[in-house]
Amino acid sequence: MELSQLLRDRATIIVDDAFQAMQRSHLKSYEQDGMDRARARLDALYLLTVEAVAERTLGTMIAHAESVAHERFASGFDLWEVQTAFNVLEEAIWTRIIKELAPEQYAEALGLVSTVLGAGKDALARAYVSLASKVKAPALDMHSLFSGAVGA
Repeated sequence: MELSQLLRDRATIIVDDAFQAMQRSHLKSYEQDGMDRARARLDALYLLTVEAVAERTLGTMIAHAESVAHERFASGFDLWEVQTAFNVLEEAIWTRIIKELAPEQYAEALGLVSTVLGAGKDALARAYVSLASKVKAPALDMHSLFSGAVGA
């Protein structure tokens, strides 16, 4: 079996496994936003992954990840929560690759999946950090830290 066929044939199993892992992670923002929406987002991420692997292109994944960064940042999601969604999908795909492909196919299959999702995670993190760096953090009130000091 080839990787593209595996990804098409086992889509439901892979996304189910990833979604279960996501639920076990108890991602507060995703739970508050609704797990049905989280599942739909995971389905979309999976379809983009399959497309990028089949076409050997990263542009769509990178554009999607940047868009996700903007949406989730604006909605108050923590970066680690969004990264976890990518990670559980990657783990579910890896598990299925190891279970169903021949060992001589592992290097290419794992490499392709890791490259696609890694590019997505990198784009996501860069965009998220860029957005976060534009938000002015409140200054630390040092005076209140030292009130009550001897001689003050």
